Amino acid sequence: MRLSSTLAAALIVIVLTCGLAHAQTANAITPPPPETPAKTPAELLMDKGDVFDEKFQANRALNYYLQALALEPKNVPLLLRIARQYRYLMAEARGNEDKIKLGNTALGYGQRAAALAPNNSEAQLSPAITYGKMLPFQGSKAQVEATPHIKEAVDKALRLNPDNDNAWHVLGRWHQVLAGIGAVKRTLGSLIYGKLPVTTNEAAVACFERAIAINPRRLRHHIELGRTYAQMGRTKEARQALQRGLAMPEKEYDDRELKAKGREALAKLP
Repeated sequence: MRLSSTLAAALIVIVLTCGLAHAQTANAITPPPPETPAKTPAELLMDKGDVFDEKFQANRALNYYLQALALEPKNVPLLLRIARQYRYLMAEARGNEDKIKLGNTALGYGQRAAALAPNNSEAQLSPAITYGKMLPFQGSKAQVEATPHIKEAVDKALRLNPDNDNAWHVLGRWHQVLAGIGAVKRTLGSLIYGKLPVTTNEAAVACFERAIAINPRRLRHHIELGRTYAQMGRTKEARQALQRGLAMPEKEYDDRELKAKGREALAKLP
């Protein structure tokens, strides 16, 4: 039986009305997406500083970071950024006195971050990185005194995050440097300043290999592995690791300096 045209039209209106009603109801009960919270003034300053941090322009980055710190003095990521900028400035300074002064400033910010964030691997690692960067510019006594501080800090960082490749790298350097100290220098140093830890190049190799397994894209891991093999007299492995690192693009602040060390080590291989 056919419906009259009037009845059919009425049914169509009812169906459309019900559909619209259901759509409106659904829209009414669906909560709107959460709004992204507005950034704080300190976060906005950090964003501006990050632009210059990525360009390795430490003074310009600090201009914003230090303003942000005045607003949020317990901001751990900010403290770590500031420590990093002072390490960059330390590398660029000419005299040892200036380098040590800037290094101590970086160390102070890193130690503040470590105290505020005892469960943050990067915060615990920051002092170890700074101690290590300062070593070439310090006297023997300061170097010996810094050695256990580096080990303690990097051990904390690795307990908190075993996949922190930077921490494995720092630990590898710790082993590499100590393993490379000659017997005479070690004996004299121990007599004057206190006993130095004894370790091996094999321990350094294990650390660098662990760092590479976690993050193979950092040229520093490959170059320091190669330098360690060279220190051990393992020429073939040294050449392979050094060439691998030297072929990688420069992305981080220290990469140019590390490549120079890598080229020097490669040239000395028999």
